[in-house]
Amino acid sequence: SFHVESAEIFGLAGESGCGKTTIARMILGFEEPTSGQIIYRTRDGSPITGKEVWRSAGVQAVFQNPFETFNPLRQVENYFFEAVHNFRLANNQAEAIARIDKALAAVGLSYKELAGRYPSEFSGGQLQRVSIARSLLTEPSLLIADEPVSMVDASIRMSIMNLFRELVGKLGISVLYITHDLATAYYVCDRIAIMLRGNIVALGDV
Repeated sequence: SFHVESAEIFGLAGESGCGKTTIARMILGFEEPTSGQIIYRTRDGSPITGKEVWRSAGVQAVFQNPFETFNPLRQVENYFFEAVHNFRLANNQAEAIARIDKALAAVGLSYKELAGRYPSEFSGGQLQRVSIARSLLTEPSLLIADEPVSMVDASIRMSIMNLFRELVGKLGISVLYITHDLATAYYVCDRIAIMLRGNIVALGDV
């Protein structure tokens, strides 16, 4: 059992196969828990459970490999417009572009840099920033970041981790940072839980 505070980066660390990603998949609704509850408090403070958690749009995800997040044959901007449409975030094209540009600005990019481009036209670090921006479209209060820097160059990892810190400071969001790398967890997290064979064996300040 664990909880994530408001405006906190909470680390979930452990060896491969210990259950970190399974927890993320349950929070995101990809897996059903066999027992126990996942409780998420919405902006008005009311608690919701089960599939209502990820349907609320208050929880979004950033995955490990940005090149697997996006279809190489599809322009990246299409994913943004699709999210805007699905969550009814804009009334027209101009509003949609403004919303997308705002999300991209939060990660140091702009709509002009994105428009008409395919995933292969971005570096790994840029594409991971684009992935983070897409997750910010719905203005979530919780980001699930599953090994978000393990597939990018070492030189880029620091900038991505600093970006998470900036987002917490500027937007007040919380981040569940899943990793097997204790060095990055120590650098970016406030608190951390260590998992072993499906159990949390230690929890506290990094």
